[in-house]
Amino acid sequence: MSADEDRVSDHPTAAGPLWLSHHHADQLDRCAVVAGHHVCRRCLWFWPAVFAVVALTLAGLRWPTAIDPVLMVLLPAPVVVEWWLEQLRLVAYSPTRQVTLSLLAAPAVGVGLARYLETPSDRLFWYVVAAYAVVCAVPAIIRWRRDQVTTG
Repeated sequence: MSADEDRVSDHPTAAGPLWLSHHHADQLDRCAVVAGHHVCRRCLWFWPAVFAVVALTLAGLRWPTAIDPVLMVLLPAPVVVEWWLEQLRLVAYSPTRQVTLSLLAAPAVGVGLARYLETPSDRLFWYVVAAYAVVCAVPAIIRWRRDQVTTG
Protein backbone atom coordinates (compact mmCIF):
# COMPACT_ATOMS: atom_id res chain seq x y z
CA MET A 1 0.00 0.00 0.00
CA SER A 2 1.35 3.42 -0.91
CA ALA A 3 1.74 6.33 1.50
CA ASP A 4 -1.23 8.05 -0.18
CA GLU A 5 -3.41 4.97 0.35
CA ASP A 6 -2.31 4.84 4.00
CA ARG A 7 -3.38 8.47 4.51
CA VAL A 8 -6.75 7.81 2.88
CA SER A 9 -7.31 4.75 5.06
CA ASP A 10 -6.58 6.75 8.20
CA HIS A 11 -9.19 9.36 7.35
CA PRO A 12 -12.73 8.08 6.84
CA THR A 13 -13.83 11.43 5.42
CA ALA A 14 -11.30 11.32 2.58
CA ALA A 15 -12.05 9.70 -0.75
CA GLY A 16 -10.54 6.25 -0.84
CA PRO A 17 -11.12 2.56 -1.25
CA LEU A 18 -14.60 1.34 -0.37
CA TRP A 19 -15.29 -2.16 0.82
CA LEU A 20 -18.74 -3.32 1.79
CA SER A 21 -19.91 0.27 1.72
CA HIS A 22 -22.75 1.79 -0.18
CA HIS A 23 -21.79 5.36 0.71
CA HIS A 24 -20.36 7.91 -1.67
CA ALA A 25 -17.17 9.82 -0.90
CA ASP A 26 -19.13 12.69 0.68
CA GLN A 27 -20.62 10.28 3.25
CA LEU A 28 -17.52 8.45 4.41
CA ASP A 29 -18.13 9.82 7.90
CA ARG A 30 -20.80 7.09 8.02
CA CYS A 31 -18.11 4.46 7.60
CA ALA A 32 -15.56 2.82 9.85
CA VAL A 33 -12.13 2.00 8.49
CA VAL A 34 -11.44 -1.72 8.74
CA ALA A 35 -8.14 -3.06 7.44
CA GLY A 36 -7.74 0.11 5.40
CA HIS A 37 -11.19 -0.11 3.81
CA HIS A 38 -14.32 1.94 4.43
CA VAL A 39 -17.17 -0.19 5.76
CA CYS A 40 -20.64 1.19 6.43
CA ARG A 41 -20.81 1.64 10.20
CA ARG A 42 -24.49 0.66 10.40
CA CYS A 43 -23.90 -2.50 8.36
CA LEU A 44 -20.79 -3.38 10.37
CA TRP A 45 -22.89 -3.67 13.54
CA PHE A 46 -26.37 -4.39 12.18
CA TRP A 47 -25.84 -7.40 9.91
CA PRO A 48 -23.80 -9.57 12.31
CA ALA A 49 -26.48 -8.95 14.97
CA VAL A 50 -29.26 -9.75 12.49
CA PHE A 51 -27.60 -13.00 11.38
CA ALA A 52 -27.01 -14.03 15.00
CA VAL A 53 -30.72 -13.49 15.72
CA VAL A 54 -31.68 -15.44 12.57
CA ALA A 55 -29.54 -18.38 13.74
CA LEU A 56 -30.91 -18.25 17.29
CA THR A 57 -34.49 -17.94 16.04
CA LEU A 58 -34.15 -20.87 13.66
CA ALA A 59 -32.65 -22.87 16.55
CA GLY A 60 -35.76 -22.11 18.62
CA LEU A 61 -34.25 -19.48 20.94
CA ARG A 62 -36.59 -16.53 20.47
CA TRP A 63 -39.23 -14.39 22.08
CA PRO A 64 -42.80 -15.78 21.94
CA THR A 65 -44.15 -15.89 18.38
CA ALA A 66 -47.34 -14.16 19.53
CA ILE A 67 -45.47 -10.88 20.06
CA ASP A 68 -43.77 -10.91 16.64
CA PRO A 69 -46.28 -8.42 15.16
CA VAL A 70 -45.61 -5.89 17.92
CA LEU A 71 -41.82 -6.21 18.10
CA MET A 72 -41.26 -6.49 14.33
CA VAL A 73 -43.06 -3.17 13.92
CA LEU A 74 -41.89 -1.28 17.02
CA LEU A 75 -38.18 -2.17 17.28
CA PRO A 76 -37.24 -0.74 13.85
CA ALA A 77 -39.37 2.40 14.36
CA PRO A 78 -36.59 4.49 15.99
CA VAL A 79 -34.31 3.84 12.99
CA VAL A 80 -37.09 5.03 10.70
CA VAL A 81 -37.63 8.17 12.79
CA GLU A 82 -33.87 8.81 12.63
CA TRP A 83 -33.98 8.27 8.83
CA TRP A 84 -36.80 10.82 8.48
CA LEU A 85 -35.02 13.38 10.65
CA GLU A 86 -31.72 12.99 8.82
CA GLN A 87 -33.27 13.02 5.34
CA LEU A 88 -35.20 16.18 6.17
CA ARG A 89 -32.02 17.65 7.66
CA LEU A 90 -33.60 18.14 11.08
CA VAL A 91 -30.80 16.32 12.91
CA ALA A 92 -27.14 15.79 12.13
CA TYR A 93 -25.66 12.35 11.64
CA SER A 94 -24.49 10.70 14.86
CA PRO A 95 -22.40 7.50 14.77
CA THR A 96 -23.38 6.57 18.34
CA ARG A 97 -27.08 7.07 17.68
CA GLN A 98 -26.83 5.16 14.40
CA VAL A 99 -25.18 2.10 15.94
CA THR A 100 -27.46 2.10 18.99
CA LEU A 101 -30.65 2.31 16.95
CA SER A 102 -29.37 -0.28 14.46
CA LEU A 103 -28.72 -2.74 17.27
CA LEU A 104 -32.21 -2.05 18.64
CA ALA A 105 -33.75 -2.91 15.25
CA ALA A 106 -31.57 -5.97 14.57
CA PRO A 107 -33.59 -8.49 16.63
CA ALA A 108 -36.81 -7.59 14.81
CA VAL A 109 -35.13 -7.87 11.41
CA GLY A 110 -33.49 -11.15 12.43
CA VAL A 111 -36.79 -12.65 13.53
CA GLY A 112 -38.41 -11.36 10.33
CA LEU A 113 -35.73 -12.95 8.17
CA ALA A 114 -36.05 -16.22 10.07
CA ARG A 115 -39.80 -16.16 9.46
CA TYR A 116 -39.12 -15.54 5.76
CA LEU A 117 -36.60 -18.40 5.58
CA GLU A 118 -39.11 -20.75 7.18
CA THR A 119 -42.05 -19.48 5.07
CA PRO A 120 -41.11 -17.22 2.12
CA SER A 121 -44.76 -16.14 1.79
CA ASP A 122 -45.01 -15.08 5.46
CA ARG A 123 -47.53 -12.25 5.45
CA LEU A 124 -46.27 -10.50 8.56
CA PHE A 125 -42.74 -10.33 7.13
CA TRP A 126 -43.94 -8.90 3.81
CA TYR A 127 -46.40 -6.44 5.42
CA VAL A 128 -43.62 -5.04 7.61
CA VAL A 129 -41.17 -4.85 4.69
CA ALA A 130 -43.71 -3.14 2.43
CA ALA A 131 -44.88 -0.69 5.08
CA TYR A 132 -41.37 0.37 6.05
CA ALA A 133 -40.29 0.61 2.40
CA VAL A 134 -43.07 3.11 1.73
CA VAL A 135 -42.55 5.00 4.99
CA CYS A 136 -38.79 5.30 4.31
CA ALA A 137 -39.23 6.32 0.68
CA VAL A 138 -41.30 9.38 1.59
CA PRO A 139 -38.56 11.51 3.22
CA ALA A 140 -36.03 10.45 0.59
CA ILE A 141 -38.39 11.67 -2.14
CA ILE A 142 -39.07 14.90 -0.24
CA ARG A 143 -35.33 15.53 0.12
CA TRP A 144 -34.65 14.68 -3.51
CA ARG A 145 -37.38 17.11 -4.65
CA ARG A 146 -36.07 19.85 -2.36
CA ASP A 147 -32.55 19.32 -3.71
CA GLN A 148 -33.87 19.51 -7.29
CA VAL A 149 -35.56 22.84 -6.57
CA THR A 150 -32.44 24.18 -4.86
CA THR A 151 -30.02 23.14 -7.63
CA GLY A 152 -32.42 23.47 -10.56
